[in-house]
Formats: sequence, C-alpha cells, structure tokens
Amino acid sequence: TIQCNTKEFFTDKYHYTIVDAPGHKDYIKNMITGSATADVGLLLVPAEKGGFEAAIAKADAKLGVEEGQTRQHARLLYLLGVEQLIVGINKMDSCQWSEDRFNEIKEEFVKMLQLIGFK
Repeated sequence: TIQCNTKEFFTDKYHYTIVDAPGHKDYIKNMITGSATADVGLLLVPAEKGGFEAAIAKADAKLGVEEGQTRQHARLLYLLGVEQLIVGINKMDSCQWSEDRFNEIKEEFVKMLQLIGFK
C-alpha cells in the first residue's frame, strides 16, 4: 500500500471505517495521515526469527541501527492519541506454529507497548 485506502461498513449501532495505511518506511507520512483519526490501531508483527527483532528494534545512532518499523508505528499511533491496539502475529508458519515463540513475541511486544505508554 502506498496511499491510504478506506472501506466503510455499518451496523445498527455503529459506522465503521477501515483505513489501510502503508507500512513501508518510505510512506510514513501517508501512514500518519491515515492514522490521524483512528480510534483503534491494528499492528501486524512477523514471527520469523530476526523479522520480529528487527520490527521492534530500538534505534541506536552510534551503531547505525534504525528504529524498527513496528516500534515506530506504535509510537506514532500513541502520539496520535490512539489508545487501543489490536496486535496480530503473522508468519507463524516460519516457526512451525511454536507456542513458545508466540509467547516470547507477546511478552516482548507488551513490554515495548508499555514503555511507549500503552496500558
């Protein structure tokens, strides 16, 4: 996704708008624009070894390490006032659907979100 795309649907009580915002670092301005009015965010994080770690990496200018995209997106969502997140762990097939890997990712991700300010 380069531009934000939207899809609307309605229930008897609510009007929902799903915004598909770009995840690539070259389109971060579009991600911010699409997320600015969100009530809830959806973040996907890969389960593959190395992929998850890169996604939540802390930036380190001295070592030349860029901040992980998922960490950056979580921080931006928090700064935009999004207080609720749905987190999906994808690519579980890369770790043979390991429950241990799932729990490791869940624990690390929750720690990261709490450091950012999410409850």
